[in-house]
Amino acid sequence: MPIQQITDPDDERIADYRALTDVELRTRWEPPNGLFIAEGELVLRRALRGGYPPRSFLVDAKRVDQLGDLDTGDAPVYAAGQDVLAATTGFHVHRGVLASFHRRTLPTVPDLLAAARRVVILEDVNNHTNLGAIFRGAAALGIDAVLLSPTCADPLYRRSVRVSMGEVFAVPYAKFTGWPDGLAQVRQAGFTVLAMTPAPDAVPMQRVTPAQRERAALLLGAEGPGLTAAAQSASDVRVVLPMRRGVDSLNVAAAAAVAFWELGRDDPR
Repeated sequence: MPIQQITDPDDERIADYRALTDVELRTRWEPPNGLFIAEGELVLRRALRGGYPPRSFLVDAKRVDQLGDLDTGDAPVYAAGQDVLAATTGFHVHRGVLASFHRRTLPTVPDLLAAARRVVILEDVNNHTNLGAIFRGAAALGIDAVLLSPTCADPLYRRSVRVSMGEVFAVPYAKFTGWPDGLAQVRQAGFTVLAMTPAPDAVPMQRVTPAQRERAALLLGAEGPGLTAAAQSASDVRVVLPMRRGVDSLNVAAAAAVAFWELGRDDPR
């Protein structure tokens, strides 16, 4: 694995890694250029295991040995000191390892529905931390796919990838082109759309029937505003996690994890 030393943060060879803390800039740069950034050895190894082709690696010069066993293929490996890493990325790269990967073509919503038993659908979830946590919960708790409304955040943004511990690479996802009209595809594919809401007249989650659980599509909205009225109207059943002690709701990622577990609680291990 030949190593190329980088001493200048403006070196064009590491342009993929510039200003990683600038969300707006990265959003304009990464998807149009078909790339995403993985941070940390565990995450980049999971990206490789998930079949994402690497473009390049950028490593703290003191940690080059961490990648010694990797088959990096034709992707160059760059090494730099912490001062160069920080000047390039905009933060202290304390995990010591970054990688730029090529994106893959996303599957279609119908393709994912055809192969899934339970899915989660997200409307307007644009907080990258929540999105990453939802993917991690989906991977751990038996959700087969994640479906995103057109206005959801990018699951492959660095923070989402990191918070998910690389599980965004393990759970397939797709984006709807129309919303909320796309929910009709879900229902036509034989799923029951369960819209999560704190509304007092919603059905308690534990009372969802076995038939509704069998092929469930759990629909969640963004932190704060929750689901739109249009999305709720396009669902089959509105469901709620009963709260105690005057708490009105949970963080969307926490609520998703509880609901994922509840849907699969009777599944054999």
